[in-house]
Amino acid sequence: MDMILLRDYGVKILLAALAALLTYWLISTIRLIISARGINPLIKQFFNQVARGRIDAAYLLTTNNYRLHVSRQNFIRMLSGLELRRYRNLKSGRPRIQEGRITLTVKLNSEDKKQVLPLDFIFIKVGKDWRIERILKL
Repeated sequence: MDMILLRDYGVKILLAALAALLTYWLISTIRLIISARGINPLIKQFFNQVARGRIDAAYLLTTNNYRLHVSRQNFIRMLSGLELRRYRNLKSGRPRIQEGRITLTVKLNSEDKKQVLPLDFIFIKVGKDWRIERILKL
């Protein structure tokens, strides 16, 4: 009798734990989707500005903190070092949230798809808009 009762409680506890885990995952996913809204247009705008040669406009999409640490000349050197003209296709990964910052890995593919340039973009929200806090070459 005790064994049957113990097994019933064990199954109920396991089902409750699975339901809690599923609920946590669902809430985290919805929170990520809602909070990451606006990042993909920012990435597109950034690369469009760079492609058009409007480096100053792309530089202004970064945060004040980024501009304090990375001068305009260093920004231009970083962009020229990436050799972005060789890449045509952009594929973004899944955003990751860490303490109010969102990290997004972007992979730039060459036209022949033989070369891939992975970049990590770190975003923070400034007012109502997202801004680029850091760009890292992986």
